[in-house]
Amino acid sequence: MAGWRLRWGLLALGVLIVALMGAAAFIWRDDILRTGLDPKVPYQTYNPPPAPNYATSDAWALLPARAQTPSADAPPADIFFLHPTTYDGGGDWNAPISKAQSNALLATVMLPNYAGPFERVGRVFAPRYRQASLYTRLTLREDAREARRFAYQDVRAAFHRYLAAYGGQRPFILVGVEQGGELAARLIEEEIAPDPALQGRLAAAYLLQTVTPAYLYGPGSLAPACQMKRQAGCVVAYAAVSASDREAQRLLLERALVWNGAGDLVNLNGQPALCVNPLLGAQTEEAASERLNLGAANATGLEWGVRPAFLKRQAAAQCQGGVLKVSKPRSDAFKAVGGWADRKKVSGYNLFYADLEADAQTRLKAWRSARLAQR
Repeated sequence: MAGWRLRWGLLALGVLIVALMGAAAFIWRDDILRTGLDPKVPYQTYNPPPAPNYATSDAWALLPARAQTPSADAPPADIFFLHPTTYDGGGDWNAPISKAQSNALLATVMLPNYAGPFERVGRVFAPRYRQASLYTRLTLREDAREARRFAYQDVRAAFHRYLAAYGGQRPFILVGVEQGGELAARLIEEEIAPDPALQGRLAAAYLLQTVTPAYLYGPGSLAPACQMKRQAGCVVAYAAVSASDREAQRLLLERALVWNGAGDLVNLNGQPALCVNPLLGAQTEEAASERLNLGAANATGLEWGVRPAFLKRQAAAQCQGGVLKVSKPRSDAFKAVGGWADRKKVSGYNLFYADLEADAQTRLKAWRSARLAQR
């Protein structure tokens, strides 16, 4: 009898230990998975991958045919597109531009869903760059900030190449998503806003899924926030979260890093974030109902240039406290999929696909009308 009790006692203890270990793994799963993406080498001793050569087509995810000499039927404007994070980390702080898995995600998910809305507005130039890994967006360590600052040098070099070799005097629209939006915000501040010629050619800028300080885009700034749909040369910026997820709303602003005037990434520190509602085309806290949603799209897996099917009236949106609060989409086509790391990246669909397309077309038309009026 005593031996039987001992065996059952040991078995119960073993079950309890396994259960406790399982519970601990569940509770700290984010920390465990995040740690697995840590390159585990100080940035000061890290050797980054070789720099891209933007004179070669390999350095561009999208480069128009006849990029230097546009054909007669080419769109009248250019799109300079900076993609979001596609590299998880683990091996590098900054990804090589030849990383197969991250390039596949870029080609099949990010470009169709986020560059796609602008494909009918202008020729799309999308540079590859030594992007900071997903891990750098999950920690506030100084190493992570260094990696995010490092990525900017590639973006600036690609933009200079675009201007020198491809842009001519054509109007352009700047588009950045998440990490790309962070880098696009720096381009506006450092390269575009101080240059009257570039400022005059900027038809609009879109900082999608991007937290950026509202004070940088006030009415008197060189790149103001958009206040109406038919305004040209302005900035549309928002970071969307589920309207029902208050914790996500809080963490989005608390953990955000933004550029300051000295070129450093710093905390928002309670400053208001910019939010321009993509359904209204304006910086306002007015609510926009689902009726205004021109069309959401899940373009994942579509070849470049293939127009996705639109589903209208999928989500309402309202800017509150610097965050775009979005209602739950009606269709199952707009649900988060993939593993833990995939869910930390931007969504594999675009709830405002048709709205962004129409908005960009309207702002380009307004830009062209303004230039004709000046002649």
